[in-house]
Amino acid sequence: MRYKINFALPVVNQKHLLYAHSNFAFMGWVTIVLMVLMVNYLLRHGVSTNYKKYNWILITGCFTAYGMFISFIIQGYGYFSISFSILSILVSWVFIFYYWFDLNKVIDKSYAPKWFKAALILMAIASLGEITLAYLMVNFSTVQDYYFAALYFFLHFQYNGWFLFVCFALLFSHLFTKGFLPTVAINKHLFIIMAITVAPTYLLSILWLKLPRSLHLLANISAILQLLVLFYFVRLFPAVKKNIPRKITGTTRYLWTMAAIAFILKIILQTFSIIPFFSNYAFGFRPIVIGYLHLSFLGIISFFVLGYINQVLSEKGGNISRGGVITFTIGVLLQEFILMAQGLEVLNFEPLPYANIILFYSAIIMGGALIWIATTIKKGSSLKVVRE
Repeated sequence: MRYKINFALPVVNQKHLLYAHSNFAFMGWVTIVLMVLMVNYLLRHGVSTNYKKYNWILITGCFTAYGMFISFIIQGYGYFSISFSILSILVSWVFIFYYWFDLNKVIDKSYAPKWFKAALILMAIASLGEITLAYLMVNFSTVQDYYFAALYFFLHFQYNGWFLFVCFALLFSHLFTKGFLPTVAINKHLFIIMAITVAPTYLLSILWLKLPRSLHLLANISAILQLLVLFYFVRLFPAVKKNIPRKITGTTRYLWTMAAIAFILKIILQTFSIIPFFSNYAFGFRPIVIGYLHLSFLGIISFFVLGYINQVLSEKGGNISRGGVITFTIGVLLQEFILMAQGLEVLNFEPLPYANIILFYSAIIMGGALIWIATTIKKGSSLKVVRE
């Protein structure tokens, strides 16, 4: 995608490539890896079930992810790409059904099962946005407001719902098993606030629509209430600080710190969106939207997941490359800086020279770092992630 922006590549449609990129990132990376780690959670808690069904779910999920990637590049929204999209939704619903049943067998006082159940509900809700989006594209709807409302619905309940709730479930479950008992009370308060605000904060994404005053008020209240998330989240740091060096590896600590910073920034930016000036500025300028989405997708979710995988591997005598992690971080930070700098152009700042070329290089840095990480995982450990 970054290459085509800078150089000629007439055989590829940029919009089709964008659809392929987003769908593959969601299903091919985050959804699959979160499902793996959730099954890993069942194994760690000794749940007796037929795990072969999860193997088939994951294999089918990978198949649909690659099917979407290829078909979206070739035809955009068409018969094959939508068929693979529907199949991916069915895979997620099957996973929800089986996982909910098996989760009821878990005995865990860390509050993690509630996070997981909320995440499953939010994944199902998010799929409604994807279905609506496909319907609008197939019927060539010319009402852009409908398209963006459906798109932001899907994104919101993925980023702020399904993805985020699973990460918190994994985090608190891990902290609890390592003896961080003071986090249990914080965990409960954090869960309640996030569960209450996750639906109404969707309104923050569509404030540019002509919403009734009551919905504007609800959006404002939920955004302010969400600030309590920061209060309880920050309270986690002193609660675990004394034991972190002894029980969490340096690489994991680094990645989780980056994820925590990104999470704090996301909450602050989301709260600022209740101010009309910032709302119009954010949703009216594409680089800001992309920067915000990548802050969540790369800065929160990917950093946390890589840190969690590293922690699992470290307990089996393995690890992921620290050099690869640092290089990946450089690529992410460079991309975020350029996207936000581009956003300043709307405030009459001078355009950043060579911005698209720098973004292309940042993509190469991130891609190269991920290959570095994937190919240097200590042998004998990578296959044990699901059976910690």
